[in-house]
Amino acid sequence: MPLFTPIAAILFASFIPVVAVADEDFLTSLHGNWAGEGMVTIRIGLKPIGVSCAFNSTGNGNSFSMNGNCRGLLIVDRAISAKQQANGTRYSGVYIGASGGRSLLSGTRSGDTINLAVRWAKEVNGDFEANMLIRKTGENGLSLLTFDRDPRTGRNVMISDIVLQRRL
Repeated sequence: MPLFTPIAAILFASFIPVVAVADEDFLTSLHGNWAGEGMVTIRIGLKPIGVSCAFNSTGNGNSFSMNGNCRGLLIVDRAISAKQQANGTRYSGVYIGASGGRSLLSGTRSGDTINLAVRWAKEVNGDFEANMLIRKTGENGLSLLTFDRDPRTGRNVMISDIVLQRRL
């Protein structure tokens, strides 16, 4: 598999927007410009790379969209976009990465944390599944964590850890 595919999939999966129950203000609270840094592991077993990202997001009662880009190393600079919808207590959405594949998201929210199952558009780290936690931290922060299964050990390992701050 070319190196670009896991880099793109992980970078794109790392910045999926948060969704909330339609009658709450959670999605609206994510409206604005965000920027931050963190690490992404392009393939389990390799050293993580540093990334920096910037996004513009819009959110209202039952939907959320995020557009922006992430840079890692000197060679990875990718546009990212995603949309989510809330339906009762379930959250679902699609994001499209540079490869054009549609990765699927589904999950629930508890407090300020969303737990999403990710169904990659293409195989990443030996399978098509991962998990993502998106945590709102205070009024102006988001923490994005992605976990994938290590094909050698079967254990879940963190493959991304990104911290974003709202640009005022």
